[in-house]
Amino acid sequence: MNGYRNKSGGIFSWLTVLAIVFFTLFVLTGAIIGSNYQHVGNLIKVISLVRTQYIEPVQTTSLVDGAMRGIVESLQDPYSVYLDAQTFKQLQEQISGTFGGLGILVGVNKEEFLTVVRVYDHTPAAGEGVRAEDIIVGIDDRDVQGLDLETAIGLMRGPVGSKIKLSVMREGRPKPIEFNITRQEISVPSVEGRMLPNTHIGYIIISQFTEKTPDEMLQVLAKLQNQSMKGLILDLRDNPGGELTSATRVVDNFIPEGPIVYIDYRTGAEDVKSADDSYLHLPMAVLVNGGSASAAEILAGAVKDTKVGVLVGTRTFGKGIVQTVFSLDNNAGLKLTTARYLTPKKKDIHKKGIMPDVVVENLPDQPGDEQLNKAISLVEREL
Repeated sequence: MNGYRNKSGGIFSWLTVLAIVFFTLFVLTGAIIGSNYQHVGNLIKVISLVRTQYIEPVQTTSLVDGAMRGIVESLQDPYSVYLDAQTFKQLQEQISGTFGGLGILVGVNKEEFLTVVRVYDHTPAAGEGVRAEDIIVGIDDRDVQGLDLETAIGLMRGPVGSKIKLSVMREGRPKPIEFNITRQEISVPSVEGRMLPNTHIGYIIISQFTEKTPDEMLQVLAKLQNQSMKGLILDLRDNPGGELTSATRVVDNFIPEGPIVYIDYRTGAEDVKSADDSYLHLPMAVLVNGGSASAAEILAGAVKDTKVGVLVGTRTFGKGIVQTVFSLDNNAGLKLTTARYLTPKKKDIHKKGIMPDVVVENLPDQPGDEQLNKAISLVEREL
């Protein structure tokens, strides 16, 4: 009898504490409305039943982690993620020190799978045989289905010399291919430019937006201007985005004085990133496609709204939201969508994308680059 009371008392003490926590949380957030308290009761009951009746013992911490993960997943927002302690630590380690990568550019395809967009020459990934269009399904034995792009990229980075196991699906192969890759310090420019043959048109590819992108852009622009550039084509195809500050600094080179992007918060607060009155006065076309996302869409939207250039290609991906990372107790973290991007004309492009001014499909069975050819003809008309 005494044993029963001790066991029962332990369970109910734990449940009482949990109930108080949830009750306080709901009261403080003003969330007790109608029958919400019944849902809280059900949650406590489910945890109790799993702890006492499930066929295998379960750690309380695992149940709480699962509950928190479920709360975030219920938002049905692939960019909001509960980060357990191990994942959060890996992401934080990027902030300081010298860390390496694999030498791949990763994006999200139409089915929202993590996909290798480009493999850079003479990098660890190239040496191991990773190919463009490989679909990433696992990182160090972790299933990455549903993992957002930024978190996945963070997990692939790490200390120089450390190893990572990358699992990919490849067309024609029924089972995943596993690559064990040693990270190296990767120095791949995010901006590359050249003059197009037999023209006065400069051609610049921006593969992603990093801290170095604005300075790289200035260097490439200066080089092309020294080669008598009179028109410009920016290629943002398959650019998955990157840093907001980097994107706004790049955009500042191309649009007149005024808003670059609005950031709208739930509270009604609004942050405006603006361009100054110094910009490139040249005929310009911007190439976009379904892989142009996030920060790339900030540039594309600013160009379209200010009419300083023409957008050519296909509809962009449609990621117009901002995430903030919060630290939690027990070394965990939460990445939560907290704001929206709006274009200079205050257009919400999330899940909608940006429709080009001139729609051109690149047909895989046709030789050449129809989108680039169309952009060249449009810019040449303005010269």
